Amino acid sequence: MMYLRRLFTQELSPVTQSDLLGCLQHAPQQLLCGGFAGAPALDSLSWLHNLAPCFPLRGEQIQVIHEPHHFYQTLIQRIAQAKKRIVLASLYLGTGQLESSFVQTLRHSLKAESSLRLNVLLDFTRGTRGVANSKTMLLPLVREFGEQVQFSLYHTPDLRGMTKRFAPPRWNELFGLQHMKVYLFDDAVIISGANLSNDYFTNRQDRYILIEDKPLADFYAQFIERVQEFSLAVGADAAERLHGNWRILPYEGTKDQFIRLAKERITNFVQDAYQRQLQIREQSSQADTWVFPLLEMGQIGIHHDSVVTKQLLSKCIAGSRLKLATGYFNLTQEYMDTITHNCLAQCSILMAHPNANGFQGAKGPAGGIPAAYTLIAKSFYETLVRRQQNHRVNFFEYEKPGWTYHAKGLWYYLPEARLPNLTLIGSSNFGERSVNRDLETQVCLVTVNKELSQRLQDESDRLFDLSTTAERQIVQRPIPRWVQAVVRIFRNFF
Repeated sequence: MMYLRRLFTQELSPVTQSDLLGCLQHAPQQLLCGGFAGAPALDSLSWLHNLAPCFPLRGEQIQVIHEPHHFYQTLIQRIAQAKKRIVLASLYLGTGQLESSFVQTLRHSLKAESSLRLNVLLDFTRGTRGVANSKTMLLPLVREFGEQVQFSLYHTPDLRGMTKRFAPPRWNELFGLQHMKVYLFDDAVIISGANLSNDYFTNRQDRYILIEDKPLADFYAQFIERVQEFSLAVGADAAERLHGNWRILPYEGTKDQFIRLAKERITNFVQDAYQRQLQIREQSSQADTWVFPLLEMGQIGIHHDSVVTKQLLSKCIAGSRLKLATGYFNLTQEYMDTITHNCLAQCSILMAHPNANGFQGAKGPAGGIPAAYTLIAKSFYETLVRRQQNHRVNFFEYEKPGWTYHAKGLWYYLPEARLPNLTLIGSSNFGERSVNRDLETQVCLVTVNKELSQRLQDESDRLFDLSTTAERQIVQRPIPRWVQAVVRIFRNFF
């Protein structure tokens, strides 16, 4: 608990966060006891219990969703069946036909169940972009159902003053977003990287995992409520206001005070959840799967997911394998250094081919983003060659005609394991934005359930089967000179 408290409150400087991870590597054995009951093969992962709340469950409580249309169908089905609560946290909700049907399904469920409560958390800048937007899509529900619906827009404290006044739409999104993707229905929760829009429902490949577990659903429902407290509430008159128990606008007054109070809300919540789950874990003997929710809120000084991810990369043991996927290859320098110098696993990195990149063909500077990702990957590959580590790290690019690629996460295989023992899944792209600018969440799932491991393997196979090795392409692909000139300056914005 001491390590979790120091991690979340950052009593230490950013430099000594690295020291904290070093302390964990040499922590007294009693701090690492408890581990994964009945699964001694997972002992090398026992440090996870010190860094995040643990939710023990059974593998059959988890479904792996593979396709965008199945993701959409599952959302619609779960909304229609919900009796108590629906919680939706996403970057935005689209405005097309599928999204309209989505909203109508919400309306029918709210009308059929007067006790049903709907909580929606979206990003302010992305959710209010344009005349028709996420806000206009959901406002009729706020007006029709009153207290049954709580609709909030998260506004970054970094967008304020003259910048807020003059930064145009799209450009104002560079300063930080609510990027978490959590879709919760009664006691089931979907963790994903997919937004609620047409592409993500049809031909944009992502990852999605459905977990049926009341304690985990409670955790995420309460966590989203905490974030809503310091977000803006949308009223029936379409105005955005402070929530009842919050007094500081994110874009006015003292930025440091907003950050301090928001961080305190989240820190206290996670510490309470950790203590509560510690007692449950000690009483649980039937689990074969363990879920650790990870949070990253760099805007308010919480670096949790990134510390755990770095620890995972650095503690990969000899003979293990690691598969890492990201829709946008812009790994932080710390992640790349860790893979190069501290990771002992054989690594496969999956990214979007430029033709499968969502920014391909975009107007203006955004059209250069696919080339920027190639340049960053090229630089990383050349570093691996210089350090004589390129034999251990391979690059792959996903390409499927007519589709874009947005899947991210990680699969980890212990030595001699044919199936993955661990996966990370959620909204993080492992990039500069994910760590320093956006609100992110993902879960770390550890399992000894063979059926679940096979489902995770099938998921990985489906993605990698549509990819080709990419080292030569990355090195030889032409990069516009203007992209080469600006990428180092702006890489933490995309």
